[in-house]
Amino acid sequence: MKQYVHVIPYKVIAENEGIKEVPRGVELIQAPEIWSETKGKGMKVAVLDTGCDTAHPDLQDRIIGGKNFTDDDGGNPDRFHDYNGHGTHVCGTIAAQENDTGVIGVAPEADLLIVKVLNKAGSGQYEWIINGIHYAIEQKADIISMSLGGPADVPELHDAIKTAVENNILVVCAAGNEGDGDDSTNEYAYPGAYNEVISVGAINLERGSSDFTNSNNEVDVVAPGEKILSTYLNGKYATLSGTSMSAPHVSGALALIKDYSVRQFERSLSEPELYAQLIKRTIPLGNSPKLEGNGLVYLTVPEHLSRIFDESFKTRMLDTVY
Repeated sequence: MKQYVHVIPYKVIAENEGIKEVPRGVELIQAPEIWSETKGKGMKVAVLDTGCDTAHPDLQDRIIGGKNFTDDDGGNPDRFHDYNGHGTHVCGTIAAQENDTGVIGVAPEADLLIVKVLNKAGSGQYEWIINGIHYAIEQKADIISMSLGGPADVPELHDAIKTAVENNILVVCAAGNEGDGDDSTNEYAYPGAYNEVISVGAINLERGSSDFTNSNNEVDVVAPGEKILSTYLNGKYATLSGTSMSAPHVSGALALIKDYSVRQFERSLSEPELYAQLIKRTIPLGNSPKLEGNGLVYLTVPEHLSRIFDESFKTRMLDTVY
């Protein structure tokens, strides 16, 4: 019997038209504060999800290509349209462009590679996802964003992720929504529970831990995941909740961090070095590490951490173990 991965369960709060604002989640992680330094230009983010509304006015100029690995549209690889809404919402949080209307993403000049691995029902075979990861590697993605998961630890999926990381691709995954609000219990969803990925839990817009967010020792960071406004189907907008909404905040943040760090250090950085740069841009919220990992992604670097950009760090290898 075939096993399936699904979109991390999420809740649609509302659908909207005629929006013009910077979403509060984007503001909470301090993205607008560093747009004068970087907006992620040239960074390629592969979004493995339900596809994307490629005609959405906030996204159409950010999409550089993609491929369909699902059974939607008769399996046509060139049709990666979103019939679900989940993938379009994720894409908007990462890189909705700055166009004086709608919303704006964390990295509004990053490029989106649409890798459709979940069908209109939000379900995908492991083979589709594994093939999608290898496609992202072939396309030389800088970041892979996956707001999907399942209960099974599948070795072939794990191996594909290891290969991506070995190619210095940052792999960001939603931690999962099976949490019970009790940090003494562990809830695991894969691929979010793999050590090699950056596992993202959820907080609300008041910085409180979300009741639904998974708790375990593999959670790396948290980001806003409740009442998140972003792009949706048919050129519209929607407010959704779930760790699916948290992960793309971090994917976008990493696009900004990588672009800025490469220019600052004047060399390419390895995946562990980039992970270290992310962790340096977190603040603890006072929750258990099993709920928040290293804390909330917070892109403005505190004064006492500004030394990380000193000349001495340009040639030093940062040895980071997840």
